[in-house]
Amino acid sequence: MDASVIDKADTAWVLISTALVMLMTPGLALFYGGLVRQKNALSTVMHSFFLLALISVVWVFVGYSLAFGPDIGGVIGGLDWVMLTEVGAAPEPGYAATIPHALFMAYQMMFAVITPALISGAFAERKRFSAFVVFSLLWSLTVYSPVAHWVWAQGGWLREIGALDFAGGTVVHITSGVSALVVALVLGKRTGDAAPEPHNATMTVLGASLLWFGWFGFNGGSALGANELAVTAVVTTHTAAAAGALMWTGLGWLRHRRVSVVGATAGAVAGLVAITPAAGFVTPLSALFIGLIGGAGCFVVVELFVRGRVDDALDVFGVHGAGGILGAILTGVFASNSVNAAGADGLLHGSPALLIAQLIAVGVVIAYSAVMTWILLRLIRFVMPLRVSEQQEQAGLDRAVHGEDAYIFERDQ
Repeated sequence: MDASVIDKADTAWVLISTALVMLMTPGLALFYGGLVRQKNALSTVMHSFFLLALISVVWVFVGYSLAFGPDIGGVIGGLDWVMLTEVGAAPEPGYAATIPHALFMAYQMMFAVITPALISGAFAERKRFSAFVVFSLLWSLTVYSPVAHWVWAQGGWLREIGALDFAGGTVVHITSGVSALVVALVLGKRTGDAAPEPHNATMTVLGASLLWFGWFGFNGGSALGANELAVTAVVTTHTAAAAGALMWTGLGWLRHRRVSVVGATAGAVAGLVAITPAAGFVTPLSALFIGLIGGAGCFVVVELFVRGRVDDALDVFGVHGAGGILGAILTGVFASNSVNAAGADGLLHGSPALLIAQLIAVGVVIAYSAVMTWILLRLIRFVMPLRVSEQQEQAGLDRAVHGEDAYIFERDQ
């Protein structure tokens, strides 16, 4: 195709959005790193940073082709684009009509990177690094790429039944959140205090702020152009994040009689997660309600159903899993064709069909993610232990596994 059809404004916006989404993974590293004990801060940061390298290479080699390559039976992409064969400067009409195909690939790469990094919060402070690497690589290929194909690729079967996911509520957050819960259950609880206080809440606030900032590229960039839809996605994203932060903070005060800084960051992320599948399909007013419901729903799941029962170390399921599920369902309630003609009307606009499609997508992705994650963990356990030794866990993974410390405090001479 003639490269002259490329729109420079669209290309510039998606380039910026790619950089914004890339920044979210280091932001996640800081967000998670501040929540763990000091002796595990560096190892927790390393999970996200390492995946920025590992999954990028996997995506270039075969992951992108499996996710977006020419459809095979609605289930998986073909191998036509392995090692980025035919993925170059020309547009790809099916996905990137006004930007280079290679840019669309790079943008989607950043989603593929952060998704398994989200899971790492569930097994913080206790998983072997080698097991983490093998699991993340296999999970990216057997869970992320197939689900991305089902939901986003031309011919993907969930897309064909009408399920909507603007920027990854199903593909990113439900897959990672559900998988995180399975990993936490299989690994078991941490030794000692299973709910330690965050060692650096300031780091967590910085990480959450970078996530919020990067989310404008995450959702706004999913319009794949510098257009009105991108503006809508940015506005709905910010509105939902603000609503989620306020809701979690308020509920935290009612339950604990204190205004939690860490709770405010969790609420903002919950609002961001909940709006992600709906960002380009709903009005700002609907986004306000989605943020409020997402903040409240995730707070209830974390406080009343997960914490104290499962050692999901950094509340990955409670925020990303529950938030992704709520967001996908609420998309089926609040979506409007008046916002995006490529979408559909939801329940509040007179059509129950979209809600039914969303419920099918949610149920299928939950089941598939849970089963595949359990199978992968069982297979890896045949080859290597999943957890570090008790001595390493007590000493802290920074020193025991990486031989380095997050902080070095020198006494005055």
